Amino acid sequence: MKEQDVNKESVVEEVQLQAEVEVQESTNADEAETAVANVEEATTVDAEEHVSEETEGGLDEDALAQIDNMNKHEAAVLLVTKTKHIVNDAEKQMDACRMLLSDDLQAYEDAKSALHANALDESQQLLEELGYEADVTEADAFEEENSVVFEAKEERPPFYVKDVSSGKFGSFILSLLVGTGTVAGFAYYAASKTGVTLDPSKLPSVDTLKSLAAWYGTLINGKEDLMVGGALVGGVTVVLMWLVYGIRVSGKAKRNLAFAKQQLEEAQEYAAYKGNCKTEMDKVDAHMNDAIETLKSYEVILTEQNGKLKRVIHIEGIKEVPSEYHEKSLKEMADTQMLVGTVKAFMNTPMSEEGKLSGKSTMLLEKAKNKLQQVIDRLY
Repeated sequence: MKEQDVNKESVVEEVQLQAEVEVQESTNADEAETAVANVEEATTVDAEEHVSEETEGGLDEDALAQIDNMNKHEAAVLLVTKTKHIVNDAEKQMDACRMLLSDDLQAYEDAKSALHANALDESQQLLEELGYEADVTEADAFEEENSVVFEAKEERPPFYVKDVSSGKFGSFILSLLVGTGTVAGFAYYAASKTGVTLDPSKLPSVDTLKSLAAWYGTLINGKEDLMVGGALVGGVTVVLMWLVYGIRVSGKAKRNLAFAKQQLEEAQEYAAYKGNCKTEMDKVDAHMNDAIETLKSYEVILTEQNGKLKRVIHIEGIKEVPSEYHEKSLKEMADTQMLVGTVKAFMNTPMSEEGKLSGKSTMLLEKAKNKLQQVIDRLY
């Protein structure tokens, strides 16, 4: 009769747990919104250590103030440097979290192994030897433990910061080509006016170039003049080369600045995403540390319960009908079975759900702690 009462209590408790889990799942959306709000707030506070409040265009006031009086290329280089710092800081935080999570997982696995080896397996063996049968709900907890404790959410690809180049070398080469083409154009035009035949397969002689340059003097003072003609050709050529060089470098600097701003915005969004992941890992870290301490407590209490069950076997022997055991003995069996079933149910449940801390795992951990406290309260 008392065994039936114990089983009824266990069933009622399991139904209550299922109801709690359903309530937890029904409030996941609200909790998710609250978590996002908390993450955004934490990210904003953390970001203020590096950059000030964001303004129009996605850039912060500090960055805009720094590049206000700089030329476009230098401003782009500064923003790229800032972007590298943001990405590196985000990656360092994530690496630290990964190492912490790895250490937590190892500590959790060690705690589980110690619990099995030092108490849990023996508890199950003693209960079976005593003929104490768990109800259907408790029996479900004895399924094979899930090998995946926590599976992190698939991460975004790494953010690679691209440098910007001034484009001066390429612009210089292009200006040289333009200058060469300009001189060649001047030479062929003068040749067409003076009747000189130029061979495209080879360079004209110095004397030929001088005569062609001197012809341009006639456009200035009406007579051939090498100095005046050479100055005209050289001046126009240099101006064109400078225009090509300046326009190309200026255009490159403008594009670099636009690219650097866009890259900085993407890096800030990437850092915010990493901050969100870090927040989730911090929750998992706290959950695992709580779980490890709970498993250690279960190891101690179940070891004590095993001693009591051994005493029952030694003094009362093995009964064919469990109800023939002493009332206090049945209570020890029921408590032991309750602890075994509860901790097994927790360990069988993965801690992650879609890359985040599982609400069910959290509920089962709280239940495991409550059940353990019930036994401790009875002992003291």
